[in-house]
Amino acid sequence: MATRTSAPPDLADVLAARQRIAPYLGPTPLFRYPALDAMTGAQVWVKHENHQPVGAFKVRGGVNLVSRLAPDERRRGVIAASTGNHGQSVAYAADLFGVRAIICVPEQANPVKIESMQALGAEVVFHGRDFDEAREYCEKLAAEHQYRYIHSGNEPLLIAGVATGTLEILEARPGTQVIVVPVGGGSGAAGACVVAKAVRPSVEVIGVQSQAAPAAYRSWRAGSLLEDTTSTFAEGLASRTAFELPQQILRELLDDFVLVSDEALKAATRLMIEKTRNLVEPAGAAALAAVLDAPERYAGREVAIVCSGGNINPAQLLELWPHETP
Repeated sequence: MATRTSAPPDLADVLAARQRIAPYLGPTPLFRYPALDAMTGAQVWVKHENHQPVGAFKVRGGVNLVSRLAPDERRRGVIAASTGNHGQSVAYAADLFGVRAIICVPEQANPVKIESMQALGAEVVFHGRDFDEAREYCEKLAAEHQYRYIHSGNEPLLIAGVATGTLEILEARPGTQVIVVPVGGGSGAAGACVVAKAVRPSVEVIGVQSQAAPAAYRSWRAGSLLEDTTSTFAEGLASRTAFELPQQILRELLDDFVLVSDEALKAATRLMIEKTRNLVEPAGAAALAAVLDAPERYAGREVAIVCSGGNINPAQLLELWPHETP
């Protein structure tokens, strides 16, 4: 089925989104850690989206979108495909507004995220080896049953919602020079671009993706939608396809896009847990991995890194410290 797209959101849409989500979601912390400053040579501020009720930034978009559903859409119910965080976002918002939610996930999806979705009342459907197989099945179910399909990227209301996090960064730290954002489908980076370039065009926005799942990166470089393989252990970055609406925004507004290795992601995840004393999932550490990979680029600058989520499962934690003993 065709995915839903329309005009990209602008700053006014983000301001409206902030009003809609304010009764349900408070601002997340923006903390500075001297240990990270010492490692990078920059003044590093961490935007803790892992402190959201479902442990990830996407809930902002879910609440904004589901709050705007038409009565007929609410009655039919919503469906989404996810490796976990988009699904949690939709499940959380659907629970808030009394809407039936069905989430299609890969068969090996993160059990921490699955449990959260089910506890929020969503029906979880397991299908396929990866996100894209789950997404294709989700689109088939949506067409058959007339559910409101909530695409994880091609939704202006989702992007406007997640962009409220960047508003919070620039309000708290107006002198921010660089914002580094993890990229899976690209909604978070697209939202950061919409806000930063409207508020102060000199703010540099940099996206970061895993070398083991580079579809969005390659699409941005090529200027057209491409597919690629995905073998990253950071499921929050794992998509074989790029999404039209985020790519449209990123092509116009993103300053740069970089890739990091899965080994760099693992190292950054360990460091984030150790230095910030927060649970961080691998996708949530991608921005730190990018800064550590090119410290000379950020040295002496005020840098905000988006910790997009903290939904790491016990098996992933053990993989990060394989030789540790109690």
